[in-house]
Amino acid sequence: MAKAQGFTLRPQKTLGLSSSESLYAFRLGVQVQNLIRSYQVFGHKNANLDPLDFNKRPPHPELQPERWGFTQEDLQRDISQLKEEDLTPFLLEKTKYTVADLVNDLRKTYCSTVGVEYMHIQDVEQYEMIRSHLEKRKGSASVYASTPEAKVKNLERLLWATGFEEFLHSRWTEKRFGCDGAEAIIPGMGVMVDKAAELGITNISMGMAHRGRLNVLANVLRKPLPAILHEFQEGTVTTEYATGDVKYHLGTSCDRETPHGIIHLSLLANPSHLEAVNPVVEGKVGCKQFRDGDVNHEKTMPVLIHGDASFVGQGVVYETITQSRLRNYDTGGTMHIVLNNQIGFTTSPEDSRPGEYCTDVAKSAGAPIFHVNGDDVEAVAWVFELATMFRKRFRKDVVVDIVCYRRYGHNEIINQH
Repeated sequence: MAKAQGFTLRPQKTLGLSSSESLYAFRLGVQVQNLIRSYQVFGHKNANLDPLDFNKRPPHPELQPERWGFTQEDLQRDISQLKEEDLTPFLLEKTKYTVADLVNDLRKTYCSTVGVEYMHIQDVEQYEMIRSHLEKRKGSASVYASTPEAKVKNLERLLWATGFEEFLHSRWTEKRFGCDGAEAIIPGMGVMVDKAAELGITNISMGMAHRGRLNVLANVLRKPLPAILHEFQEGTVTTEYATGDVKYHLGTSCDRETPHGIIHLSLLANPSHLEAVNPVVEGKVGCKQFRDGDVNHEKTMPVLIHGDASFVGQGVVYETITQSRLRNYDTGGTMHIVLNNQIGFTTSPEDSRPGEYCTDVAKSAGAPIFHVNGDDVEAVAWVFELATMFRKRFRKDVVVDIVCYRRYGHNEIINQH
């Protein structure tokens, strides 16, 4: 019996065929198996992740059927008989299913607006959990929201996020660090909070730099809008040395009501030293877990929101991630959210890092990485839900990489005159 990742081939079932037919059936099964595995490993490299469509990536050679020995004639071969071998959920309930059908479904699943890196994970249960959630949709990657109610809620949250930024952009002609172009983070975080509460989490402590901070304060932590607008006038933060972006250093906390009960949210105050707040958040979460006797890290979850350039460029990120599995520093896994603007101040990605993704450093801790197109709000929401489930179940770091852009550049003031 030949075994491979999640699959089993039983060649003895072909003994009723001639030797040549039996050999062909076995070869076909191995080819199908290899094709599926290639999409699981490399599918993200041809995913539709860039809202601006700047990043033109050529077809990956490992994802081409001919790479695994399929001819044009083979593409029309009916492989529905392989469903008895449990090769893939794509084959279930299909009376006729060709290799071409399989390729089409694999592309929809692994090369849609979501691209997932998870085959580097060493734990079988962990990558099987992600694989099953990806493939159970059987190629229907165009719709991620499960219900019409979920779609409406996502739309409402997106409208709040967009309206907030548009108002600030029209009213204040001063330095601003909005999340214009990355508004999908607000419905995504809303789904994360709701799912966390459903899973029994009662506290979420967050840390982030300045980009999009006010929108998170307003629409996730529900900081009163009059207070935020008052700070634009430097009402409560005026000092002799105050600067225009001081409001982006402030935090808050609240008890947010969800369909599954109350959950306490907090965002730590910190200056715009990008990732310096990371270990502070981990320390706060560790203290809460120690105080509450939460030895299994089931009640409090840390969330860190990063910029793409700082995620790969600042050592404190790597230090925080690599300590996440150490006994004396473990907080039960951190939800890392990357606001991937695809530029570091004025530096293009190819000039700022050696690898394709800014999130490669997270692989050192075996964290799954979900890349998602920031223009597909339903996909963003779906990814946040799955990432929250993974973190809660395995108490391990997880990364959500929202590929987006800065609509008005690094500093919005230059586009307001």
